[in-house]
Amino acid sequence: MYEFEEIVLETFLEKQGQLFDRPVAETPEEADEFLSDCMAVVVDTPQKAREYFEEEGADVEGMDEEELLQSAEVFALPDGRYLIVEA
Repeated sequence: MYEFEEIVLETFLEKQGQLFDRPVAETPEEADEFLSDCMAVVVDTPQKAREYFEEEGADVEGMDEEELLQSAEVFALPDGRYLIVEA
């Protein structure tokens, strides 16, 4: 059983190039292990994404919602949630 849902793993595998120059995972198993190791999180709303970055000490004060959600670390999931991966 995976720690992350299938939709999260599939999205990460498909879009990992937005954050990394080369693939870090090629299978759902590798993706799940990688996301677990880097303590990736899934949040429900853009506001929760902002709160996550603020709690982590990232300077997001001047960023509007669109800029925040276009950060390389933020992966939009097909169901409206967001995967945040800190490399």
